[in-house]
Amino acid sequence: MNKRTVKKLVQAALFLLLVGATYFASQQQNVQQTVQKVVPPAGSYNVTKVDDGDTIMVDMDGVEEKVRFIGVDTPETKDPRKVVQCFGKAASEFTKNLIGSNPVKLEADPTNTNRDRYNRLLRYVYLPDGTLVNAKIIEQGYGFAYVSFPFTKLEEFKQLQTEAREQNRGLWNECDPAKNEYGGFTSNPAE
Repeated sequence: MNKRTVKKLVQAALFLLLVGATYFASQQQNVQQTVQKVVPPAGSYNVTKVDDGDTIMVDMDGVEEKVRFIGVDTPETKDPRKVVQCFGKAASEFTKNLIGSNPVKLEADPTNTNRDRYNRLLRYVYLPDGTLVNAKIIEQGYGFAYVSFPFTKLEEFKQLQTEAREQNRGLWNECDPAKNEYGGFTSNPAE
C-alpha cells in the first residue's frame, strides 16, 4: 500500500468514527429526553391551575402535568362518581390562596410510585419559602392524611391530622368526617 492509499483509509476511518460518535451522541440525547418525560426533573414550576384541594396543574417546560399531592386527601369537588363533599370548595380555595402566584418545587417520595392510576404525578409540593403544601393542608384542617399507601411522611401527617382534629380546625369543626374502609377519613356531602 502506498502512502496515498493509507492516508485515504485513515481519513475514511476518521470520518466513520466521527459519524458514529455523532450518531451515538444523538441517541444518548434521545434516551435522556425520554427518561425526562417519564420522570420529570425536580425543580420549580409554575402552577397553571388548582384543580381541587389536592391536585394542581403545572407547566413542566412546556408540558402541562397534573400533580396529585402525596399523603393528603381533600374533600371531593370534581369526582363525577361522588357528590361535592363538605369543605371541598373551601379546601380548593385554601390551596389556591396558599400557592398564590408562587412557583412550586416538586419532590417524589422514594417509597411511592411516580404516578397514580390516573397518570397524575405523585409529589410533595413545596413553596419557595420551604412550606410543604401537603402538610399545611392537613395541619389547617382542609384535608385528611391519606393512609391507604405508604409514604415517608405518613407518621408526620397523621400527627398533624390528630392535632387539627383535637383543635377543631377547618373541616373538623364544620363537617362530620367519618372513618372510611381504608383506615382514613371521608367528609360528608356538602349541604
